[in-house]
Amino acid sequence: MTSIALPELGPATGAAAASTVQAQPLAAAFTRKKLVRPKDRDISQALRRSFQLAFLGLNLWIGIQFYFWVRCIESGTTASVARPAGVEGWLPIEGLMQARYVLLTRQLPRLHPAAFFLFTAFVLSSLLFRKSFCSWLCPVGTLSEFLWKLGRRLFGRNVCFPAWLDLPLRSLKYLLLAFFAYAVGMMSAAAIADFVASPYGIVIDVRMLNFFRFLGPTAALVIAFLVLASLLIQNFWCRHLCPYGALMGLAAALSPLRITRNEGVCIDCGKCAKACPSSLPVDKLLQIRSAECTSCLECVAVCPARDALAMSLTAPRALRRPIPEWIIGAAIGVIFLSLVAYAKWTGHWETRLPEEILHQLILSSRN
Repeated sequence: MTSIALPELGPATGAAAASTVQAQPLAAAFTRKKLVRPKDRDISQALRRSFQLAFLGLNLWIGIQFYFWVRCIESGTTASVARPAGVEGWLPIEGLMQARYVLLTRQLPRLHPAAFFLFTAFVLSSLLFRKSFCSWLCPVGTLSEFLWKLGRRLFGRNVCFPAWLDLPLRSLKYLLLAFFAYAVGMMSAAAIADFVASPYGIVIDVRMLNFFRFLGPTAALVIAFLVLASLLIQNFWCRHLCPYGALMGLAAALSPLRITRNEGVCIDCGKCAKACPSSLPVDKLLQIRSAECTSCLECVAVCPARDALAMSLTAPRALRRPIPEWIIGAAIGVIFLSLVAYAKWTGHWETRLPEEILHQLILSSRN
């Protein structure tokens, strides 16, 4: 048998080889991917802010017009301004009731029909574009975002709850949603129609206005607490207490879109996770499936690597295509405007009642 002599490794040679073997994984661990910056400037936040400000301005105009309409009715004079039906967008529980009524009867409501169409537009936006109502249209969401950003400027940072506390607090809004959904779900179509046509139901929008007009000390303290908490904590109301946001989150779970991270070009800088208002681990996941994602696109806006993050369809990787922010904004606008236009065109937008009846009911609502 022929033997093959192997060269002996001396102490120095063996140490060098071992050092090389150990250095290889260490060097790989510190190897950074080459950063390729996006070609175009991101406009998602400028576009989203324009939607937020436009919708906030619309709601302010509706609120002012509604206030003067109520004052005219209270004074017994002929109303110089018309009742803005858009105020029914502030009646989400009635919108939920109207939606159940339509599902049960296949008939559009006669009283407060705008509540149904606005509710449908907002849910449909979130169903298609992942809770986009909360970060693109909702005036409360806009004010909440302004407050926590102001708080960060004033105090240098926002308060973050530990995970063991954040999860049960986030569950509160789903418990509130479950309560309202159960109450509405137990109502028959006849019961819903009777409630909406009752003296209380007809002027429920006026009662909502009177709540803020004649604010009691307890209610004022609660609102002051919410404002202070919103300064300190990112999206305190929206994240922990808003049942409407919980409903939009459930609708968003069925959305065909996701924020998707491309591992091949991601440089693992972690900027996306730091920018996320919902504190989601965007830098650790391939797709964001959480119901807390509001489609604000702040993570996409701060990402320094081209094509590392994008809103895209939930399809196999070879078929995924990023959805530009302008398409999201345009689609949200089309959904909202088309449903409002359809309701007006078919005569299912305004609630028309004689002013004598409204005068009597509005005066009684102050008692």
